Amino acid sequence: MARKKIIIMGAAGRDFHNFNCVYRDNDEYEVVAFTATQIPDIEGRAYPAELAGKLYPAGIPIHPEEELGELIEKHEVEEVIFAYSDLTHDYVMHAASFVNAMGPRFTLMGTSETMVESTKPVIAICATRTGCGKSQTTRRVMEILKEMGKKVVAIRHPMPYGDLAKQAVQRFGSLEDLKTHECTIEEMEEYEPHIVNGHVVYAGVDYEAILREAEKEADIILWDGGNNDTSFYAPNLVITIADPLRPGHEVEYYPGETNLLQADVVVINKIDTANLEDIEQVRDTIRAVNPEALIIDAASPCTVEDPDVIAGKNVLVIEDGPTLTHGEMKMGAGTVAAIKNGCEMIDPRPWLVGKLQETFDKYEDIGTLLPAMGYGGQQIKDLEATINAVDCEAVVIGTPIDLRRIVDIKHPSTRVTYSLEEIGHPKMDDVLKAFLAGMEKED
Repeated sequence: MARKKIIIMGAAGRDFHNFNCVYRDNDEYEVVAFTATQIPDIEGRAYPAELAGKLYPAGIPIHPEEELGELIEKHEVEEVIFAYSDLTHDYVMHAASFVNAMGPRFTLMGTSETMVESTKPVIAICATRTGCGKSQTTRRVMEILKEMGKKVVAIRHPMPYGDLAKQAVQRFGSLEDLKTHECTIEEMEEYEPHIVNGHVVYAGVDYEAILREAEKEADIILWDGGNNDTSFYAPNLVITIADPLRPGHEVEYYPGETNLLQADVVVINKIDTANLEDIEQVRDTIRAVNPEALIIDAASPCTVEDPDVIAGKNVLVIEDGPTLTHGEMKMGAGTVAAIKNGCEMIDPRPWLVGKLQETFDKYEDIGTLLPAMGYGGQQIKDLEATINAVDCEAVVIGTPIDLRRIVDIKHPSTRVTYSLEEIGHPKMDDVLKAFLAGMEKED
C-alpha cells in the first residue's frame, strides 16, 4: 500500500517532536519535507538520518515555508501538519485555507498524541505568549522544590540550531557545557540561569530520549516551555503564565489558548507594570474560559546592577530577541529600568548591521529597542558591531544572560535582572505543597 505523503510545517522544534512521536518508523506515512520559518538559516538543511529512523536513510529535507505550495504539487502531498507556535488564530487559519485550497488536509496534532509519559511527576510551565515570564516562574518553582528537598531537573523546549544529530540529547550542568555544545545566545539565555542557580537542564531534539536520561537523576521533571507551545510531556501540574501588558492575547494566539484551557494554575504576571483595567480583563478571561484554575498574582521586579551607569543618560536598551520579534513585546526589563532611571532611549535603527537589518525589515514594530539576536556566529558579530556603532552614553542589558560574556561592548553598560514575586495569596509555595501532598497520596 502506498504511503501517505505529508509535509510538516515548523520552526525547528515542535515539528521534529511531532515527527518523532508519530511518524518516525511509521510505514503508513512518508514525510517528504519539513518547512521552516521564524529561525534564520535553518532551511536548506536536513533532519538527519540518525534521528529520522530506518525509513529515511537520506534524512528529510528542510525547505523555506515560502516553498510550501510547490512542494505540495511536486510530491502530491495529501496532508500538511502545522507544528509551530505563538501565532494568531487568524494566521493559523490563513495557513489552513492556503493548504486546503491546494488540496491537502490541514492538521493540528493533539496533545494526547504528542505528550510523552514520564515515570516521574511532571510540572509544566507554559504561557499564553512569548515573553510572559516563564523563565523566572520556572526558576521560582525550582527554588521552592529544592528547599523542600526535591531533586528537580528542568527540560527546556528545543532550540536545535546547530548539528541536529549531535544535539539529540544535551545535558547542561556547568557553564563550560554551554561552550562544549556551541550554544547560541538564545540557548544560553534559557540554560545559563538554571546552571547559575545550581540546577541541571536538558534540551535537544529527541525528547523521549531526553526524558529517559533526566528521569535517572530527578525526583520531579520540570518542563520549561518555549514560546507559548504546549508541553512535550504529560503533566501532573500545568502552570500557565498570562501577560496583562497584552490583554486579550491569552485567547487570540495558538497554542497559547490551549495552555490557558489546560492550566491548573494561571499566573498573572507583571502586575507591577500593567494597568488595573488590563489586569482585570485578563482575570475575567481566565475565569470565563477556565473557572477551575487557581490564579496567582505576581510581579517581575527588576534589579539594576549599577544604576549610576545609566541614570539620566541617553541609552541603548537591549532586550531578549524572541520576545521582541515573534513575541511582539514593546518593552522588557531593560525598558522598565531605563524609564525608572530617567533615561532617554536611543533608536538603534540608523546603525543596524547585516542580519540585524533583516530582523528589523521582517519585524517592523520593534521600535527603539535592540533585540539580542544570536542564532549563529554572523548574527552575534552583527549584534556586536551594531551595539558599538550606536551613538549613546551607556547600554542597558535586559537579556536573561550577561551579554558582555558573549560580545565586546565598548560603551559603559549595566545589566538588569528580574525575578518572580507573588503578590498576596495564594503563593507558589502553597500550590507546590498541595501538589506534593497529592502526589504522595497517589503513591
